[in-house]
Amino acid sequence: MKILCIGEALIDMICTDKGSSLSDGQHFLKKPGGAPTNVAAAIAALGAEVELAAKVGNDPFGKHLIEVMQDFGVSTRWMLQDTKTFTTFAFVSLMLDGERDFVFNRGADGELSREETDEIPLNDVGIIHFGSATGFLPGPLQAAYQGMLQKALLQNNIFISFDPNYRHLLFQNNTQTFIDQSWNFLQSCHFFKLSDEEAMLITGAHSVADAAAILLEKTNAVFTITLGKEGTLLGYKGQTYTIASIPVTPVDTTGAGDAFVGAVLYQLHQKALAEIQALNIEQWQQIIHNANKAGARTCEYMGAMEAFKHLSSAIFD
Repeated sequence: MKILCIGEALIDMICTDKGSSLSDGQHFLKKPGGAPTNVAAAIAALGAEVELAAKVGNDPFGKHLIEVMQDFGVSTRWMLQDTKTFTTFAFVSLMLDGERDFVFNRGADGELSREETDEIPLNDVGIIHFGSATGFLPGPLQAAYQGMLQKALLQNNIFISFDPNYRHLLFQNNTQTFIDQSWNFLQSCHFFKLSDEEAMLITGAHSVADAAAILLEKTNAVFTITLGKEGTLLGYKGQTYTIASIPVTPVDTTGAGDAFVGAVLYQLHQKALAEIQALNIEQWQQIIHNANKAGARTCEYMGAMEAFKHLSSAIFD
């Protein structure tokens, strides 16, 4: 069974003047990106069959994104090209600690429609991953997201994965709509990944521990809250567990969370939904331990796609 990722595909323009703000930066490097695009590439790099549903412009940048996905082995049948809208850009500043700052110039990714995604057959799909906050912005992609979630739920045999990928710049004037839509997915999916910031924002809690307690109470999913170099908090059947990461010297944290999610889904992709639901805590701890390694190793390279070229299922040994 294959994995379907749905959401944004875009071009990251990374400022190569290390430590500079976007306003001060002079030099930029073009890199393919978008959270679900990254997840799809990571899954393909690890060796699973994966498809990406996204929309790009009918321009050199959109064609480049399709070619990059094909080079990784991702099926691009549902990577559609919009003839009226330019490919989406994200300008990224890499600060001295490896963290990022974003400015979006949104284009074609938001034009993927429900009518288009309704045409995607799910008979051979075992996992669907929803992975971009842009799917919560008003427009066609928002309707496509909601429609695909309902379609997956009706199947009764598809494992649903969710990562909100919150970006303050996208929701600075209406954070509540992000929170409300996130809860819809959190309470519908089988697995979700949040950052510590996202966990506290969505739950309204003032600590990760309190956020985890709320998530355990209000959702039925297995979930993770990433804690940076401290590792990952795993929520499973009413309890939380902390799984340590491995030490690395970060060059760029872009794509680390996506590699983490990709590694989780890769480890689940050969199992039926009932088999995944029967996994015990020791098995989940091993899955998250392996995913931590994938995320950490990604931080050692400049740009997510470059890092994914070095991903291998050998990291799970």
